[in-house]
Amino acid sequence: MIKRVLPYEGLLHEVVEHNGVLYIGGIVPEDTSLDMAGQANDVLAQLAQLLKTLGSDPAHVLQVTIYMTDLNEKAAFNAAWKAHFAEAHLPARAAIGVADLGPGVKLEMTAIAARP
Repeated sequence: MIKRVLPYEGLLHEVVEHNGVLYIGGIVPEDTSLDMAGQANDVLAQLAQLLKTLGSDPAHVLQVTIYMTDLNEKAAFNAAWKAHFAEAHLPARAAIGVADLGPGVKLEMTAIAARP
């Protein structure tokens, strides 16, 4: 059964669930004045809070896709990443370079997570 988990916003549902798997749409930083590390911490904290609301947690994240406007800033992103995921629970991930995500937005992230 496919379930739209959170209220509809514009063109999409923020989260769709199918058979206990959560498909989380794009998360962008709330504060676009921050540098890459700050924006990464912002987005990863939003993901953790969303997972908590949905009855899951970062240990159950299966896959993450990160869209970055500058792949040269991956080291700053990785520093934040390591602070949010335990080494024993690292998800699969991909980083993709994009031209534009909106004014001041350095990254957007999607995720797939299990509901324990």
